[in-house]
Amino acid sequence: MDFQPEKAVVRAHHAAIAAAAPDAIAAALAEHTAPHWHWRGVHPFEERTGAEAVAATFWQPFLAAMHRVQRREDIFFAGLNEIDGHESRWVVSMGHLVGLFDAPWLGIRPTGRMAFLRYCEFHRVEDGRIAETAFFCDIPHLMTQAGQNPFPPQTAAHLIQPGPIGHDGLLHAPQDPGEGSRTLAAINAMIADLGQWQKGLPLEEELALSWHDDMIWWGPEGIGATYTIERYARQHSGPFRAGFAERSKTRHLARLAEGRFGGFFGWPNFTARATGGFMGFPATGRSGEFRVIDIYRRDGDKLAENWVFIDLLHWARTQGLEVLQRQSGLEG
Repeated sequence: MDFQPEKAVVRAHHAAIAAAAPDAIAAALAEHTAPHWHWRGVHPFEERTGAEAVAATFWQPFLAAMHRVQRREDIFFAGLNEIDGHESRWVVSMGHLVGLFDAPWLGIRPTGRMAFLRYCEFHRVEDGRIAETAFFCDIPHLMTQAGQNPFPPQTAAHLIQPGPIGHDGLLHAPQDPGEGSRTLAAINAMIADLGQWQKGLPLEEELALSWHDDMIWWGPEGIGATYTIERYARQHSGPFRAGFAERSKTRHLARLAEGRFGGFFGWPNFTARATGGFMGFPATGRSGEFRVIDIYRRDGDKLAENWVFIDLLHWARTQGLEVLQRQSGLEG
């Protein structure tokens, strides 16, 4: 299966963004997107339609605050979307947007130093243009870099998160379709085994069905990254399960793989009711939405690395907490 035309569209889109000044970013976005481009972003950006709206909502304010921005990409792949019967073609990019944080953004204080914004985006490409995008970024991680940590101490460690251990995540060339099928099968096995918390095994035994023992889970700010099944169970999966009940079924809008890399996103992926406290927040008893992107690296028949983006600002809103307002006194 050849995804080279779709990859070329997204790489040209990235190049146009990189070359554009803030006042020209809307025109740059329009070069490779459809007129009714459907863009989904984390809170406070939400859903937008068309290049002008996306530019005004995210890119113009971001580029006015963050100067000399570079895209430091770690993972790039494409594939057919399993969710719609392998009809639509998607391209995935993940890494950091790095720049000099010289002016306020979303009420976050500038540092005058380089700063890293973790991002991951899914692009649906149709008729030579990007028709749909999910753009997730880790705003709380940027807040922490600026000395405005919005969350209580996290259970794991959050650092500047690297790409895959083999530095082989940029799949610019065509890949063996069989490898992508194996990766998607490993992801689907993980979803079937673990997605509903109903396997009936001890947690570490559940995890071992789908994961290598030396797995790394690269979680978002507020949770952090954790290494090995034992520490992942202790530092994230166990506390997360203890903090929630009535987890809904998993729902994705796109799920795809190429080579040894794959991933998915939902809007939301699932809902769960906060019953036991999570990340230092009290148990509200409210059901909350989890919008999540997961990117995976497969090694053999099991998963070895997982980069996770959770729209925690949106989840906090469902619990009655406006994190950006609390931190800055400004509307998000």
